[in-house]
Amino acid sequence: MESWRSAARWLLAALLAAAGISHLTWGRRGYRIVVPDWSARTTGLSKDAIVVGSGVAELLLSGAVASIPRERSVGWLVAAFFVIVFPGNVHQWRTGRSAPMLRTDRARFIRLLLQPALIGWALWANR
Repeated sequence: MESWRSAARWLLAALLAAAGISHLTWGRRGYRIVVPDWSARTTGLSKDAIVVGSGVAELLLSGAVASIPRERSVGWLVAAFFVIVFPGNVHQWRTGRSAPMLRTDRARFIRLLLQPALIGWALWANR
């Protein structure tokens, strides 16, 4: 069982790193579409700053998952991040806006369904 958790942690770290890199590079412009207007107003940040901030957070979380194995608080932090970004995913689905790798309503809806799985994955892998 521990080897499964270890593999799940490394895969989660890789997923977070890839997402973080995409938020800071090739997908940065497209991800601004996903940021709801209310979040920019509420935080006082531009949509671009929110995208960059989420990319940096993903890279930091990736590093934590990879370098602090079996630390329960890391799993909770990653799960909390997935909860925090969920309104952006809902916004994207409701508005039908395309973003990198999410160009259809079906893809956007499946992304919503995957969010609880990501939360569970983060908690299970970092026990």
